[in-house]
Amino acid sequence: MDSILTLISPSLLALSFAIAAVAGLVKGMVGFAMPMILISGLSSFLSPELALAGLILPALVSNAIQALQQGWRAALASMRRFGLFLGVGLAFLLLSSQLVRVLPANVLLGMIGAPVTLFCVMQLAGWKPHLQHGPSRWLEGVTGAIAGFIGGLSGVWGPPVVAYLTAIDTEKREQVRVQGVIYGLGALALTGAHVASGVLNAQTAPFSALLLIPGLAGMWLGMKVHDRIDQAAFRKITLWVLLLAGLNLMRRALMG
Repeated sequence: MDSILTLISPSLLALSFAIAAVAGLVKGMVGFAMPMILISGLSSFLSPELALAGLILPALVSNAIQALQQGWRAALASMRRFGLFLGVGLAFLLLSSQLVRVLPANVLLGMIGAPVTLFCVMQLAGWKPHLQHGPSRWLEGVTGAIAGFIGGLSGVWGPPVVAYLTAIDTEKREQVRVQGVIYGLGALALTGAHVASGVLNAQTAPFSALLLIPGLAGMWLGMKVHDRIDQAAFRKITLWVLLLAGLNLMRRALMG
């Protein structure tokens, strides 16, 4: 604990816990958005690198839980179905993760905030992508590349994934599971990549591990209330929150 307090004050640590709990709650309800909420919230008062390190372990564990909710066979089937997406995404994630220490902080914040904001605006405006002829291999690869590139830089790859799964009319239950598989494997790769990049190290890993406590507690609560709420209405509220978070990141990028 003493080593963590050299990186962050007790008051900011408590605020980080609150943000992780909210991120877990949303994750448990809708199946995504934990990294976006964590990176948006934490980077409002922490350095981009420490915020990125903080989200790594909560994202890894929460997505493993989500991916395996229907058992390992269902998760394996989803991995086979979206193999191209996963392979291309992994390659771009490993490539872009090495740019974290090279890019200026304001550029990194802008690259996180812009796709989050664009995705939220499109969804709130009523845009629902639909592929008339079903899944496309080239589009799956392109989407995987975009998701992996953004994910390696920011730990956030949800928007392109959700947009693609929506566009190919993925069944609701499978969509949640597929998100867990994709995000889980991405989080595993992200963990390894940022151990190599130095973002996740002996000083920052304890902070990330501590965020598991409120993050998983929030996710447990979110899963409990999942069936008791109007998910469409809650998702709209979530998009508004993410839109504000994305705009805040872009504001910080422009001011930097």
